[in-house]
Amino acid sequence: MTYKLLIVDDSKLARMAVVKALNSCYPDWQRVEAGSAAEALRAMEKDVPHVALIDFNMPDRDGLHLAAELRRLNPAMPIGIISANNQQGVIDRTTALRATFLPKPLVEKTLREFLTQAAGDLEGTSS
Repeated sequence: MTYKLLIVDDSKLARMAVVKALNSCYPDWQRVEAGSAAEALRAMEKDVPHVALIDFNMPDRDGLHLAAELRRLNPAMPIGIISANNQQGVIDRTTALRATFLPKPLVEKTLREFLTQAAGDLEGTSS
């Protein structure tokens, strides 16, 4: 099945890097890009993505606050939080939201593993 990935990062360059890796891993997946939490919430209404990949450090609202809002809108949505801040507190807050912590720099292998797990969760085949 083809899924739609919401990529949220205030850095256009970071979004481009994720798109490049996505195209290598899952070229048939669609993508929706957002440069802010507000854009991401609008995308949830308009584009209805299946999976979200969110940068932790954004100016208007950190990625964990956005993840909590997305979780309320879609409790089953697989969510990945990308961050260079690998402090245990950030990782614990990510886990508490039932999201996956993905360390920066995000490499293709890590993205592939997350997306494979997300697809399995969406298809109900993950253990």
